[in-house]
Amino acid sequence: MSVCCRLLGFSPRNTRPWVMILSIITINRNNAAGLEKTMTSVLAQTYTGFEYVVVDGASTDGSVDVIRRLAPQFGDRIKWVSEPDKGIYNAMNKGMRMATGDYFQILNSSDCLASHDVTGRMLTELQRHGYPGILYGNMVKCFPDGRKFVVRGSSGHPITMLDMYTGTVDHDPTYIRSDLFRKYGEYDERLKIVSDWKWFYKAIIEGREKPQYADIDVTLFDMTGISETNLSLRAEEKREALRELVNPAILADYDAWATSIDQMRRLKRSPIVYKIVWFLERCLFKMEKAKKNRDIRHDTKRYQQCC
Repeated sequence: MSVCCRLLGFSPRNTRPWVMILSIITINRNNAAGLEKTMTSVLAQTYTGFEYVVVDGASTDGSVDVIRRLAPQFGDRIKWVSEPDKGIYNAMNKGMRMATGDYFQILNSSDCLASHDVTGRMLTELQRHGYPGILYGNMVKCFPDGRKFVVRGSSGHPITMLDMYTGTVDHDPTYIRSDLFRKYGEYDERLKIVSDWKWFYKAIIEGREKPQYADIDVTLFDMTGISETNLSLRAEEKREALRELVNPAILADYDAWATSIDQMRRLKRSPIVYKIVWFLERCLFKMEKAKKNRDIRHDTKRYQQCC
């Protein structure tokens, strides 16, 4: 058993005398060019002590040829399958069942690892943070016009219900300890886009897992994927998941106030603007307080006359 496995208290799930601490899982369906880009970035890693799992959904565009051409360069570190599946999350779940690592990273076809040494650096961070249940880094959004934007998530701040209501935890740059999928279940295959959001909600908000953060650019995320091009379906599925997971009375409060809280967060980033808004709010408060006092005097006088 590996040192990392002994620290985590895991038992190997195979017959080898050692266990890979990390399994990188790529799913693909008729995206040969994107798959080659992804596999090449994984192959280029200077640290090689990880397992690579590729799940192809019976592609007909040459994706299997890409896998067969690149697989030998991974040696015995790769597992792959090409067969029909029932969708993105069915393929992810299949990949996790094939994997033997103590941590999983889901790196979808067309997405890439951001640098040649990022896997080694993230595994170092795993050790530094004491092998947490969830470790996430930065995701670099890559737009079709060549623009790039680094998303740092919560940047190490505790992830709250408000964070999950207004956003998500990106799975691409995240290492998830495999036992958490036994604890909280696999991805919900009924959903097409937000099942990873739902899983993170169950683990972090309901399960009180405490993700750790590494300020490392981990992945390059292709912004032409389904989650970024079908925004109406994403919103619809997230709303469905919120209704399933959140108490209706609590959800009603978030529906009413989440936008206002988010606006106040934004205002606080500009001290001068925030002070102006704070001053106006205090003026409004005093006006309302004065009106309340007038109402109290009026009502007191009216009831004294009645009595």
